[in-house]
Amino acid sequence: MPEIRFSSNYQDLSQSTGVDAGFQFEFYCERCSDRWRTHYKPYRSGQASGWIQKGASIFGGLLGNASTVVSGMAQAGWHSARDEAFTEAIADAKAHFNRCGNCHDYVCAPCFDMANGLCFNCAPNVQVAITKARAQGEVRSAADRAGTEGESRGTRHDVRQDMQLVCPQCRAETHGAKFCPECGYKMAQQVPCTACSTMLQPGTKFCVECGHRQA
Repeated sequence: MPEIRFSSNYQDLSQSTGVDAGFQFEFYCERCSDRWRTHYKPYRSGQASGWIQKGASIFGGLLGNASTVVSGMAQAGWHSARDEAFTEAIADAKAHFNRCGNCHDYVCAPCFDMANGLCFNCAPNVQVAITKARAQGEVRSAADRAGTEGESRGTRHDVRQDMQLVCPQCRAETHGAKFCPECGYKMAQQVPCTACSTMLQPGTKFCVECGHRQA
C-alpha cells in the first residue's frame, strides 16, 4: 500500500459493519467550508456480516456461528479496504480542490485564483476588495450624515419641559405620552400661569416667573 498523504480537511463517513457498511468521505474547502462528498462505495464483507447478523437474531443456531465468522473476516479486511478506498477518494478530491501555493490550504474553485495559483485569502480579488471598500465607505458616510441630521432634529425638541415617564396609576412606562398606553390615565400636563401665562406644573401655588398666586 503506497503512503497516503492529505491534509485534515475531511470527515470519514465510512461504516465497517451492518447492512449499510461502505466507504464515503466528505472533504471541505478550507476557506469557505463548502462540502464535497465522494460517491458511496459498498463494503461487501461488512454488509454480508450485517445481513447474517439480522438472520441470526431471528433464527439463531448455525446462523449465529456463521455471523461471528463472517464478522471476524469483515473486521480483518476492513483496514486495508478502507485505505484503498481513501486513496481513491483523495485522488478524486485533489481533482476537485486546489492547493494554495502559499498557505497550502485546499480550496474549492470559487476560492482560488488560477492565474496566480493562490487562494483568495492569500491573494484577495481586487474587484471584490474595491466593492467592499466602497460599501464600507458608503456606510461610514451615511452614518456621519445621519448623526448630523439627528443633531439637527434634536434642536427642535423641547428639553425644558418635564414629562412623566411612568404612569402614577398603573406604573406602566409612558415614554412621555399624554395618556398612559396601558390604562389611559391622563398624564400631568403643564398649565399656564393665570397672570403671565408661564407654563407651570399642576399644583404650583405661585408662579415661578411672576410670583402670582394661582387659584
